[in-house]
Amino acid sequence: MARKVKETDDLPKAKVNKTSLKKALRIFQYVGKHKWKLYLGLFFLLLTGGTALLFPMMLGGLVKTIEQKDFSKINDIGLYLILVLSLQSVFSYFRIYLFVNYTENTLAKLRQAVYAHLITLPMSYFVQQRVGDLNSRMSADISQIQDTLTTTIAEFLRQFMLVIGGISLLLFISPKLTLMMLAIVPVVAVAAVVFGRFIRKTSKEVQERIAESNTIIEETLQGISNVKAFANEFFENVRYKKSTEEIVKNAIRGGKFRGGFASFIIFCLFGSIVAVIWYGVNLASKGQLLIGDLISFILYSAFVGASFGGIAELYAQIQKAIGSVERVFEILDEKPEDLDITSEHTNNARIEGNVNFENVAFTYPSRKEIQVLKNITLAAKKGETIAVVGPSGSGKSTLIGLLLRFYDPENGTLYIDGKDAKSYSLTELRNNMAIVPQDVLLFGGTIKENIAYGKPKASISEIVEAARKANALEFIDTFPEKFETIVGERGIKLSGGQRQRIAIARAVLKDPSILIMDEATSSLDSESERVVQEALDKLMVGRTSFVIAHRLSTIRKADKIIVIEKGVVRESGTHDELMKLENGMYRNLSNMQMQLA
Repeated sequence: MARKVKETDDLPKAKVNKTSLKKALRIFQYVGKHKWKLYLGLFFLLLTGGTALLFPMMLGGLVKTIEQKDFSKINDIGLYLILVLSLQSVFSYFRIYLFVNYTENTLAKLRQAVYAHLITLPMSYFVQQRVGDLNSRMSADISQIQDTLTTTIAEFLRQFMLVIGGISLLLFISPKLTLMMLAIVPVVAVAAVVFGRFIRKTSKEVQERIAESNTIIEETLQGISNVKAFANEFFENVRYKKSTEEIVKNAIRGGKFRGGFASFIIFCLFGSIVAVIWYGVNLASKGQLLIGDLISFILYSAFVGASFGGIAELYAQIQKAIGSVERVFEILDEKPEDLDITSEHTNNARIEGNVNFENVAFTYPSRKEIQVLKNITLAAKKGETIAVVGPSGSGKSTLIGLLLRFYDPENGTLYIDGKDAKSYSLTELRNNMAIVPQDVLLFGGTIKENIAYGKPKASISEIVEAARKANALEFIDTFPEKFETIVGERGIKLSGGQRQRIAIARAVLKDPSILIMDEATSSLDSESERVVQEALDKLMVGRTSFVIAHRLSTIRKADKIIVIEKGVVRESGTHDELMKLENGMYRNLSNMQMQLA
């Protein structure tokens, strides 16, 4: 059966040099008050290695009692062996416990620091990153660091100690036999590791081919209606047949290599042990080596050979861990927004809601060749409703992004209540705003938790009142669990109109000075749109509202309609004023929608 491939197996390695080690050592700044556990763990590691090196020597001494016919020491040596094994067991327990303890505490601090830093990074960072990659850094990379700090480093140091200590004791027992052993055993052990790594790679390729064939099954069954509608059963059967034949080809190839590996182990590895024993027996026959020393030598040789092979594998794991540390710290090295998330902010000053864009221009950092907004000037007084319309890609959503200060203008100024928006803290500014988007993202908890996201410490009566104002109470009361109903991932258990009303209730609870609606009803059916629009109309009363609209029928009552095209304000006025403009963009768009209705 093929080995299950761990997600950390795919992690790239980093070169081990002075620069990479300096970066990797940054992880220890998160050890904090648990540093003593690391030092004590290293002390127990030293004791574990020391007792391990004592064992072969004492076992050889036990055999020597027969050669020297000094049977009085048999029981004493036997008791000492049990004592050494007992001590080694105790030392190993404390070493593992202390390393796990300091590692988990360190990684908890690291995870918290990375997450806290991640959520304070600006939108420009997330636009250029893939969520899967960021999630991998938080899971696979930190898991790799966890494995390394918990076991790999300790094992690497222990194996290194066994190699150095073992070779020293081997030289003490028999320099001649040691030179022969060093010429054979380590070379074979390292070759076995390299060969073994190649075998794992071929096994992984088989697993990948199996995954591909399973994908074909999944796609075919999920789209079975399309398969049958297009009469493509033959095509799908051939596709799956080719995939399974690839599995067979790769598996047989892997079988050949595994067979070769087994032959290599039997002949070379065991052959090298036989060669060492043969030469040792020759030396013993000439009186140059005692049988007890030969037993000790064989055990030390096994230690050294295994440790040589182990070090090669552990070094590869350390390389991966250094790469993981570098990727995690790439997040921490990004410049965050000026946010304070160390304490809750509940006493932010309320703004009036007067908004002015003065000659605002903006270009996205990732697309510097395209200027999205060009010298935009518009004003919204407290309580006014400003509708923003225009073709896709005209800059409507970018305007909202600037209002929320996801980005700052490259030229011009955004004023809030007559003050530069940059003079407000981001928390203060955003606490005075709420958004009802087109694609509502609900969290996987209850309806109550999702509404309360607008005001986390709201009472149940406040939540119920917000739901009532959002026209959401009528459908919430139909559920057996009422407000404790689980909405599912991204709110999948609710319809589009229900999710919109939950989002509106969330905004009602927040009670913002500035309300943003980004095509909030464009994806709804007529009945859902009517109910949601009713709730939105109630929500907008007394607030400065910015409405990005696709259906122009929903914005006829707006105090001002801004028509944007290619980042420039083309028209501005009320519905009636814009409809009077000959060949006006708004008039043409409105007439076109009326014809299609």
